[in-house]
Amino acid sequence: QLQLVESGGGLVQPGGSLRLSCVASGRSFSSYGMAWFRQALGKERHFVAVITWNGETTVYGDGVKGRFTISRDNAKNTVYLQMNSLEPEDTAVYYCAASPNPFRERLAWARTAEYDYWGQGTQVTVSS
Repeated sequence: QLQLVESGGGLVQPGGSLRLSCVASGRSFSSYGMAWFRQALGKERHFVAVITWNGETTVYGDGVKGRFTISRDNAKNTVYLQMNSLEPEDTAVYYCAASPNPFRERLAWARTAEYDYWGQGTQVTVSS
């Protein structure tokens, strides 16, 4: 079992920044690829970003490239999502997720079914 707990969400004005954190406990965090997804009210959960177990490879979803950065610190069992130039369309609940191998095939990383463990989510609201 791997337990994931997100934090760092909140209310921010358009153009502002937030950094989300996801702390893992339980089984070996460093053996998992980690991702962030988001879900707006009444909509499906969508892929935001993913990072390999060693942090060497990252992939970003459409609409966040150049604004969001995913990173991890295996010594702290934590994955981060730095979000800059936030827009009202970024408003959603943000979830972190863990998968043994989200890069096993192309675009697997973007599918929710690839991930075995999920956090409870943290709300991000972008509004003036």
